[in-house]
Amino acid sequence: MQVGSSFAIAESGYLPSEKFDDDGRIKRTGNWKSATAHIITASIGSGVLSLAWCFAQLGWIAGSITLALFSVITLFNSILLTDCYRSPDPVTGSRNYTYMDAVKSNLGPLQYKLCGLAQYGCLVGITIGYTTTTAISMAAIKKSNCYHNHGHGADCHVRNNMFMVIFAIIQIFLSQVPNFHKLSPISVVAAIMSFSYSLIGIGLSIAKITEDGIGKTSPTGMPVGPNFSGMEKMWKTFSALGDVAFAYSFCFVLIEIQDTLKSSPPENKQMKKATVAGIAASTVFYMLCGVLGYAAFGNDAPGNFLTGFGFYDPFWLVDIGNICIVIHLLGAYQVLAQPLFGFVENSSKKKWQQNKLVTKDFSLCGFDINMFRFAWRTCYVIVTTIIAMMFPFFNDFVGLLGALTFWPLSVYFPIEMYISLAKIRKYSFTWIWMQILSLACLIVSLVAMIGSTRGLITSVESFEPFQSVS
Repeated sequence: MQVGSSFAIAESGYLPSEKFDDDGRIKRTGNWKSATAHIITASIGSGVLSLAWCFAQLGWIAGSITLALFSVITLFNSILLTDCYRSPDPVTGSRNYTYMDAVKSNLGPLQYKLCGLAQYGCLVGITIGYTTTTAISMAAIKKSNCYHNHGHGADCHVRNNMFMVIFAIIQIFLSQVPNFHKLSPISVVAAIMSFSYSLIGIGLSIAKITEDGIGKTSPTGMPVGPNFSGMEKMWKTFSALGDVAFAYSFCFVLIEIQDTLKSSPPENKQMKKATVAGIAASTVFYMLCGVLGYAAFGNDAPGNFLTGFGFYDPFWLVDIGNICIVIHLLGAYQVLAQPLFGFVENSSKKKWQQNKLVTKDFSLCGFDINMFRFAWRTCYVIVTTIIAMMFPFFNDFVGLLGALTFWPLSVYFPIEMYISLAKIRKYSFTWIWMQILSLACLIVSLVAMIGSTRGLITSVESFEPFQSVS
């Protein structure tokens, strides 16, 4: 038996068996491949669809550098975070089951509460954003067929609300999956879908470049002119930074993903491998989608290049791409909602231990149903859907989410936890350059938040609630 296993047994008081791990929980069976699927599902999402637009704002030089820097920073901080799953030792310490648990173990109760506000606020926001994006893709399928049948100039206006309701009904059923450990099949399918629609977008971009040539592009993006002021250029550049930050936002579920891994080899080693594979795959697709999308559309790149109708033909391939987006986001919604679901349900079980509606599962047609879980998750899906109907904006909402969450969850907490765990001396060289990195990311997040907030306010002022947005 390994030393790490012996230590964990002594700490937990449980003996491992064929069905249970050393902490008394059902035996974890995940590996680095399943973790990679979870990471790809969480990271390659709606953010990839706006990268061509980001390049149009930033240009070839700043766009490429921004994507590369966010990739390296996210990879570095994610690797730091993998060592925080167990504490005080990354291999032999006690498990932290959630991101918040890791913060509490390493940084104390105050940081724990602040982390909870940031993490769960982010998860709520992303599930709202995914509801909007899915409805836009569903509507785009109907519009694509309308344009094919009646011509590109036809009035093919489609309301999105009906599609949001359809998405919500499906999510109510999927939300009854009890926990993260049961999501692996959904994540694998969702990861395949994310690769599929990314490849379709890349293929359509190459076809457009082959047919029409490279669009009007620039090293610095959309040029300032009579119809595009320098101030507007600045705001859109800031918003684009938020969109890129959102594309790399997955750290806040990394600990939950790591908790699905079997304990041998050590979880941190498996997770490092999964993180490198997941971020590398994501970055390749991001770069291809951004570069080729910008080359195809130039400075007129739409905010969402599969639903903004830069592509009309072949209509069936555009439809398949949007179907893949819908399937992917059905799974991604669950990957990102499960930490919030688990937090509320575990807190409720501790508070109302004698209430059977909260603590007891009932068998129905071979499925275990918990009444509290069913009611709470159903209400959550309904409320987020209503909010999505009221504010169905894609780019500005995505940018604001990325700006709000990238620094605290992907930079600040991972760095501070690692400093505490590794006992890095204050004002040492390593401590100083880590703080400089954190400060630089904070500044980028602040300017991105300002730009996205301004864009969102402008969109709200010119929009009537419960109407469709393309």
